Amino acid sequence: MLKIAMAQMEVVPGHPDVNTATILRFIEEARAKGADVVIFPEMAVPGYFLGDTWEQSAFLRDCESYGRDIIAASKDITVMFGNVAIDWQKKNNDGRVRKYNAFFIARDGELVQPDNMPYPYTIKTLMPNYREFDDTRHFFSLQKLARELGTTPSKLLSPVTLKIRGQRYRAGCLLCEDGWSDDYGFAPFELLEKEHLDFYVNISASPYTLGKNDKRNRVFGRQAREAGVPLFYVNCIGLQNNGKTVYTFDGSSTAYNEKGDVVRTLPEYEEALTVLPLAEMKDMAAEPESEEKDIAHIYRALHYGIRRFLENIHMKKIVIGISGGIDSAVAAALYAKVVGPENLLLVNMPSVFNSATTKGLSQELANNLGCQYMIIPIQESVDHTIKQLEETPMVNLGTGSETHLKVSSFVAENIQARDRSARVLAGAAAAFGGGFTCNANKAETTVGYSTLYGDQSGFLAALADLWKYQVYALAHYMNDAVYGREVVPQGIIDIVPSAELSSAQNVDEGKGDPIKYPYHDYLFRSFVERWQKATPEDVLEWYKAGTVEKNLGCEEGLVKKYFPTAADFISDLERWWNLFTGMAIAKRIQAPPILAVSRRAYGFDHREAQNGAYYTRRYRELKAELLAE
Repeated sequence: MLKIAMAQMEVVPGHPDVNTATILRFIEEARAKGADVVIFPEMAVPGYFLGDTWEQSAFLRDCESYGRDIIAASKDITVMFGNVAIDWQKKNNDGRVRKYNAFFIARDGELVQPDNMPYPYTIKTLMPNYREFDDTRHFFSLQKLARELGTTPSKLLSPVTLKIRGQRYRAGCLLCEDGWSDDYGFAPFELLEKEHLDFYVNISASPYTLGKNDKRNRVFGRQAREAGVPLFYVNCIGLQNNGKTVYTFDGSSTAYNEKGDVVRTLPEYEEALTVLPLAEMKDMAAEPESEEKDIAHIYRALHYGIRRFLENIHMKKIVIGISGGIDSAVAAALYAKVVGPENLLLVNMPSVFNSATTKGLSQELANNLGCQYMIIPIQESVDHTIKQLEETPMVNLGTGSETHLKVSSFVAENIQARDRSARVLAGAAAAFGGGFTCNANKAETTVGYSTLYGDQSGFLAALADLWKYQVYALAHYMNDAVYGREVVPQGIIDIVPSAELSSAQNVDEGKGDPIKYPYHDYLFRSFVERWQKATPEDVLEWYKAGTVEKNLGCEEGLVKKYFPTAADFISDLERWWNLFTGMAIAKRIQAPPILAVSRRAYGFDHREAQNGAYYTRRYRELKAELLAE
């Protein structure tokens, strides 16, 4: 009876030595458990998101060398693993050496060649070139190779025949995107389906995205059911990035039987190995569908991502500026779970505009967490900065004339934010021996509701892919499920969100941020996360049709509540669109790395150009029509 092991391993990007040691350890474990086959993830040797490290020939040679170590370790066991494959005699379209994203199979120290492939490995066919993926920049696809050889992908894509203990098995080998072919003109799975296979294997390096696992179970379960054979999906865990955006890889490796049922799922964010007898899978009971709320998955992604990010940069202590608001409170509760309260310093930095209410809530939060706490008032230093700027002469060296700067109330707000971050938090972090956080949420990040070199600063923006409603949901979840007690004070959850930078933002008078989160969260989400991104033209079409809330997914009645007239609605729309496509882009470019959880995170996942706001001809027609009514 064929026994197949799924090895869910942590892949450390850019460290083939570390990854190969993990693979060799898992091979021994699989062998000890009687497995005939052991499956590892896509790009298990080098990692996946490496930037232009792929252009280093020395690194590529190292990956080849470590790949040979894995092949040599395949005595009496079939090892399936992902690695970069190099044809040193050919070039990619960029003139650099030819590289393939490849699926290797080794047995008894030798590679097993797919039936019709010109190489002793399977080459990835479909190259994702959207969101965070940039495969065509580095890798040559099977489709390109087929054109080069004067044939078709269907002639090259072929099963691998395995000879194990006197039996022959035919396996269909796919690499990640090859199983997600709905939007391509070519379906590798369907081509292999004609080959009378015994099982499929999909090796993946698939970052976590909220809701992706449910969709994958539907898609891959249907594939296994229609083909009538089991399918093994093996994904990695770990943390990888492409510079600006940081992605968690959750694993969640899954075995589907020939009925399409999920019969085995490996745990999120944990290394694990499981062995399944191929012949018994059809009789295995289907695992029950998870009823966990989305926020539980988001919490695990954030906790794991923060922990691994800190480990990668060797940071053990954290400083957070807390205001008595929800974002900094949730950040504090998160980091306290990761580093421990003894390694967390919370700093409250009140000015004359901070109420006794928020100062008291900050103290209550710190008491609940049992962490380090400081209160450093900033008004004296802010006043000193303003005085220096206004009283120091500004000399025109061409004419010798003198003038003085005038600090407006808006500039004074910016000075407060920069004094807190650039002076107090940066100094406290250095003295404490750690780093300080950026606590921005996704709504603020969308429209640049933050201060450059102020509250936008920090080493990581862990909450910047969460809308405000998700931040509140996370507060409730941590209180109820993580801590089992009220850590984030209910007063912080209830209070109006406010930056408290002026008397116009007095929380005790119910005055807060200009962003109306119950509506704007969803409006801004339509700008970013819809696959066909919304623009002001789309929004005005919805307004004209009376379907804004339906299309955005927000609560009914909010448009009429917030915007009594068409002029009010249009004024609000243009205010935020101008910021989203204007100054906010410059701010996002300079923002800290963002930890991704959504279907579209800022950074490399949402590529932007600083071109300014644009309104289509149709938008201008709609605007004139609505304002004339």
